[in-house]
Amino acid sequence: MQPIPLFDPQSEYRVLRNEHILDALSEVLDKGIFVAGPEVKRFEAEIALLTRTKHAVSTANGTDSLILTLLANGIGPGDEVITSPFTFFATAEAIVRVGATPVFADIDERTYNLSPAHAEAKITARTKAIIPVHLFGQPADMDAFAELGHRYSLIIIEDACQAIGAEYKGKQVGSLGHAACLSFYPTKNLGGFGDGGMVTSNDDEMADRIRVLAFHGMGKLKYYHEAVGLNSRLDEIQALMLRIKMQKLSAWTKRRQELAQRYTNQLVQLNDVILPYCDSACSHVYHLYVIQVPDPDKLLLHMDQHGITTARYYPCPLHLQQAFSSLGYKVGDFPVSEKAAEHALALPVHPFLTDDQQQYIIDTLVAFSHVK
Repeated sequence: MQPIPLFDPQSEYRVLRNEHILDALSEVLDKGIFVAGPEVKRFEAEIALLTRTKHAVSTANGTDSLILTLLANGIGPGDEVITSPFTFFATAEAIVRVGATPVFADIDERTYNLSPAHAEAKITARTKAIIPVHLFGQPADMDAFAELGHRYSLIIIEDACQAIGAEYKGKQVGSLGHAACLSFYPTKNLGGFGDGGMVTSNDDEMADRIRVLAFHGMGKLKYYHEAVGLNSRLDEIQALMLRIKMQKLSAWTKRRQELAQRYTNQLVQLNDVILPYCDSACSHVYHLYVIQVPDPDKLLLHMDQHGITTARYYPCPLHLQQAFSSLGYKVGDFPVSEKAAEHALALPVHPFLTDDQQQYIIDTLVAFSHVK
């Protein structure tokens, strides 16, 4: 058995090469338009159609999408934004970058997503927004967050960087809050050949503001700047690649879901393994298939010795990161998040994983569990 990676960009490229991706790339290069060109505009329109939103504004990456959305809503120094401590660093990093304060609340034990009840308990007069993260590809409880937003006059921003194509009660992720932020980092379910991001929204004024801020704060009149913004634009080449990949997204998502179900069916027998929970109100797109085990480092080493790449997501929750030590959190503040961080391990679930490879992963994991 050849080594099995957690992600497999090489296999993805081999598939795309048969779609004449190099010919399409040559056409873009021949035109000589590399920023803010027709491919970007087409890709934005296609993302808006996918997410069933009025606007999709491209950015340089998912982190910038979060920063720009916060800036567009006037969030800055003195403001608080509630989010999860069990997510990638960028979610809270963006809050700090606009001068606001990240306020953490614990997660739901089954979904790993921010708990609406715990989030509500953290609301103060300084709270301006909540950022629920659709972690690992499963939507958060957006009805509950929408209700909190309405009751407390808060902006609800979806961190959908891991969940493109997922649905919540028949509605697309990306359309469930005031705005949503997407990432097209290469390992994402829809990933580019470099960085890229998007903000989706049904709010005309917010979308226009993000467009201005993403282009140095420059409005319709060239070289006249309405605000101090960022240089955060999606390249034409990335937009082209993402448009081609987007034609495969539905099939790739279905394959991820099939692999996840097969894992669940065969691993349910193991008493010392907690399997991912899928909320019946959602379609989970399995950016990652994350289990919990008593000693994930020991299992990671065992799998690595058998040629299988696994990974810890996320071994240090955000409230315990050195970068956020000034916020004053300590061990024990968010026990559910800390337990997940201590025991979580991701198995390969990319759409190019073969049935034989997956069975080998399952057999290797079962053998490890049986000898304990």
